[in-house]
Amino acid sequence: MTARILQPARNVMQSGKAKSRRWLLAFDPASPREVEPLMGWTSSADTRQQLRLWFDTREEAVAFAERNGIPYRVEEPRPSRPRRHVSYSDNFRPDRLAPWTH
Repeated sequence: MTARILQPARNVMQSGKAKSRRWLLAFDPASPREVEPLMGWTSSADTRQQLRLWFDTREEAVAFAERNGIPYRVEEPRPSRPRRHVSYSDNFRPDRLAPWTH
């Protein structure tokens, strides 16, 4: 069973970057999930899927995996796009391309 070392994307519901600089070590599922026939719950016998380890740097996560003999792969984060800053007053500029109407 291999582990993924990645920097998760930030929450799309928030504009801040809190908790997005840390690195995560998460295990890939070893067996597919199954639907329990009586209750209809989804279950799995693989308990490593529940384990998520957080590290401050990529090097710490790699060192932990190597020290414990865990096969791993590192997923590099995508470069973030620069944010375009707009202000509310831009809606009322006289040189606006489309007139502001309500």
